[in-house]
Amino acid sequence: MRRLRTTADVLDACSDPLVRWASQALSADGAAWEHRGAVAVHAPSLTRRRRLVLSGPAEGVASLLAAHGRGVSLRPLMSRSLAHEVAELMPTPWVEDKPFGWMDRSGSLPLPDDDVSWLSRVDDVSPLLEAANPGSWAWPGETGVRRWAGVHVGDKLVATAAEAWSSADVGFMMGVAVHPSCVGQGLGRRVCQFVTSSLLSLYGTCALFVENYNAPAIALYRKLGFAYRDVTTLLPAV
Repeated sequence: MRRLRTTADVLDACSDPLVRWASQALSADGAAWEHRGAVAVHAPSLTRRRRLVLSGPAEGVASLLAAHGRGVSLRPLMSRSLAHEVAELMPTPWVEDKPFGWMDRSGSLPLPDDDVSWLSRVDDVSPLLEAANPGSWAWPGETGVRRWAGVHVGDKLVATAAEAWSSADVGFMMGVAVHPSCVGQGLGRRVCQFVTSSLLSLYGTCALFVENYNAPAIALYRKLGFAYRDVTTLLPAV
């Protein structure tokens, strides 16, 4: 089992955008390992969770999970199909936690042809999130949340999305919200296209989390070129 000391080591060892995104943890008290072509990144605090992000051949992932996957509040995260393979290889029982979605895309995307911009003030973001997306994982002022984009109608902020928890080569979009009175007007697509285009130009790849049951959101992101996969966490059986 080989210790990966730097973010660059992780990027050299793994092409999976999920692991590459997690590699930012190596500059913030994280750690990473490679074994039999598999990679694990321990991220002490990433999108509100202490995560162990894993990818690669199932046998190598199982070894990394056995060595590094236990601990208070630790969330071992991987593709759901991989999790099912790995669970069969573990010497003691592990169970799947609630699955959700990871979406990513690379390349470029044109900016929308209208007035969407990065916000110079975020005073109106929290009230919009409270009205439209109270379960948002990103909020103004939260550690790792970098900036917010928005659409105004008059003086009213009616749509928003954030750049949050971006890594060296994977920009991350969170906090998407459209005011309930403005749903169905294409505002969500406009603000997401703006943020996606901006992050692609900076990082080359853009990614996000989405609830796996949120079909309208998944359809929107697919129209913007994102590919979907189920991800989940494996937890030791009690």
